[in-house]
Amino acid sequence: MRMGRALIALVVASILAAGALAPAATAAPAPAPVSPVSYERPIPPLTDSRGRTLTLRGWNVEDKANRGEAALSAITERHFRDLRANGFNFARLLVFWDDLEPRRGQYSARYLGKIERILDWARKHRIHVLIDAHQDVFGPAFGHRGIPEWATRTDGLPFTPNPDDWFSEYFEPAVQRAFTHLYEDPDLRRAQAAMWQVLAERFRDHPAVIGYDLINEPMGELREGEDLATAARRIEAEHLTPMYNRLARAVRAKDRSTWLFVEPTPIVGEGVPTGLGRIHDSRTVYAPHFYNTAMEAGADYDPDAGWIEAYEAAVTAYPARHRMPVVVGEWGPLNNSLPNMGRFHREAVDSLNRYSSGWAGYVWCYGGGYCAVDERGRFRTNKEQTATPYAPAVAGTVRSDTYDATTRSYRLAYRAAARPGTTELSLPPSSRGWRVSVAGPARVLGRAPHGGRLTVLAWPGAEVVVTVRETGPYG
Repeated sequence: MRMGRALIALVVASILAAGALAPAATAAPAPAPVSPVSYERPIPPLTDSRGRTLTLRGWNVEDKANRGEAALSAITERHFRDLRANGFNFARLLVFWDDLEPRRGQYSARYLGKIERILDWARKHRIHVLIDAHQDVFGPAFGHRGIPEWATRTDGLPFTPNPDDWFSEYFEPAVQRAFTHLYEDPDLRRAQAAMWQVLAERFRDHPAVIGYDLINEPMGELREGEDLATAARRIEAEHLTPMYNRLARAVRAKDRSTWLFVEPTPIVGEGVPTGLGRIHDSRTVYAPHFYNTAMEAGADYDPDAGWIEAYEAAVTAYPARHRMPVVVGEWGPLNNSLPNMGRFHREAVDSLNRYSSGWAGYVWCYGGGYCAVDERGRFRTNKEQTATPYAPAVAGTVRSDTYDATTRSYRLAYRAAARPGTTELSLPPSSRGWRVSVAGPARVLGRAPHGGRLTVLAWPGAEVVVTVRETGPYG
């Protein structure tokens, strides 16, 4: 999501009017202490089929440029090989309904085959994949990707493209009315559910698939005189909640166990609490996005504005109330080399790790713009701060999970499960090397002095502390 400068005033004014945005700090705050991540709190962890606590770290993987015969051709095995080589274990794969079902009721076997080939690469490199039903500005009827033209109804309302500020196109009358029809028209509801049943039936047994993201950044129709924050909460309550419950029932008719990821509107990025209601499915993940309007328009990070703190406070209330894990589906600024962006990445990663079971940065590609790495696969400025030690899977109850960027040290404390299981550690590449130590009745299997995966075996029920420290001047 990228909001242009012309839209910032509307967004911020609406949110301030609703009292949802924290006031700016009057003085620069002291650096926050490194906070341990503990799952003994209202937000539960994501888990795997063995009951292990999972942590997902990775990036979005996409091909928005190619359609039809060339769809998904920009995604190659290199994406997954490089994700794994840098310590990541997660990819949010963008797929498009308009490619899957270009004509109503006719699903593309070729497109499904291309998705499967990508999933096979992910499996080979041990990457969990979230299949994301992506849309930008609804779909191709408005010059973007997502919901097919045959499922787009505008009642003849106007649409004026704005290529310099594409996110503002969400507020065009035709686009807003198209969302209303998607949410309310019975035949479009059935079509959306059928599309998801095709995906779920095809990929429910694929070992790389961890979840289905039911719709990307859903929006809706504002009422006259309604501020944006109020509209977002109403849309979430009245349209998104029923839609997610319908789609959950549809998916469960084909796939009983894969995690379902549900998103609020992107307005939560400004610290607006969601209006989503209860999703009646026990394997549902709350999947907000983490973007700031000013930074999306090219501004530097303002440490004094209190944005990260406001976002964290707002975004954790809903999953705590409904006992849902959190995985942030997109985050990351466009201009990552501005003066304060180093601090932003440190504070953002620390915040995300406090409350979520994982995140996917935007986007793993090779070049400029939002790309995580350059053409040679080297991290672009400040993006390297996303590659830190972590525990992809813990066989037990996590007591604390802490990373200190200053000393490049990681500490995991957990109580091992009553039944034997394996805990996994992921260490990113390091020329200096990593030193790993374990306290408690446990041992580390394997060696990864300069990065890689390690396994920890612990005595059932034991209290274990694993410490990882980069050697050299830190060690």
